[in-house]
Amino acid sequence: MAANRLKGVLAHLGASPKPLPTFDELPNFKEFPGCAWAVWGGSDQLGTINLLTDEVVKRAAQEEIRSGKSVCLNWPLNFPEKPMFNRKSPDILSKVRSPPGITRDDEIHINTQSGTQWDGLKHFGLIEHGVFYNNTPATELPIGKFTYPDPLKVDPEMIKLGIQNWAQHGICGRGVFLDLVKFFTDSEKALPYDPWATHGISVKDLEACAKYQGTQFRQGDILLLRVGFMQKYNRSTQAEKDALANKPETFAGIEQSTEMKRFLWDNHFAAIASDQPALERWPVPAGVPHMHQANSTRVRAKASAPKYNSMTIFFQRFSLWGMPIGEFFDLEKLSQVCAETRRYTFFFSSWPLNILGGCASPPNAAALF
Repeated sequence: MAANRLKGVLAHLGASPKPLPTFDELPNFKEFPGCAWAVWGGSDQLGTINLLTDEVVKRAAQEEIRSGKSVCLNWPLNFPEKPMFNRKSPDILSKVRSPPGITRDDEIHINTQSGTQWDGLKHFGLIEHGVFYNNTPATELPIGKFTYPDPLKVDPEMIKLGIQNWAQHGICGRGVFLDLVKFFTDSEKALPYDPWATHGISVKDLEACAKYQGTQFRQGDILLLRVGFMQKYNRSTQAEKDALANKPETFAGIEQSTEMKRFLWDNHFAAIASDQPALERWPVPAGVPHMHQANSTRVRAKASAPKYNSMTIFFQRFSLWGMPIGEFFDLEKLSQVCAETRRYTFFFSSWPLNILGGCASPPNAAALF
């Protein structure tokens, strides 16, 4: 399977590369336009991580690691103490072993999406059709608690589309940082939006920020967006922090639009992450079309169909591409270092937890300059 996948990747990226299709060239999956499942083959479990070939990683390391300075991009597992989207709070216990006080262990129980995270290929599929990436039926992906006594005897069907695929490959390559907070505050002295309120970041905003920084994209980049959630969180009172978990979620993020879909796919990013709890604008403002307005309208016409919202539609988009999306990345120190060095590209390294069949993982991510 790995050999076949490699051949497929080389057909696009090798010595005689065949250009990847544009967004408008991608086929439909039923009523969903822009399906990239055929790009790397029907057995693929990596998605856009396929873009991070050995040559892409080698070039990024050679060009971007110059000083050896590194920046951690992970919020501590302890935060937020009161997660959003009705997720369980992290539970971290320091235990004393024998001899008392001299030997200790940690016991950690977390929802892998309560804090800094990568959403994996099993996190969110096409709800209407009950399938995940590469048309994998949800009924084929087991749920519950599993044990694997022998690491050499693991049923591949039990762990299909699991986060272990990205963990064993690594999400490493050229990181590209768009510091929207700095871009807006340099010109307007204050953010023109509240990161904790519904606001759409447009393609025009992203391209203007890139131009301001002198940043150019290339295939296989890992895109990081600083929208402002973490900065505001750090400046808020404890009461304001705690209140986030008990109020309706409203956040700034990238807009839901065909233009945004084209921007993300046609630049062929390997992954995208931001400092927001949800990568996209949440929720969709009144009167603004969903990513697939026709699909949303048809679904609402079914009395028995589940309710759809903008997050559903946008995550469905990423399941059609197999693109990792990261949330709650701590980009505050990165902002400082990029401003000081006037460099907005770096070597990005991320090694998710090697969880067999996992839906998501903390990223264990860093930027190296």
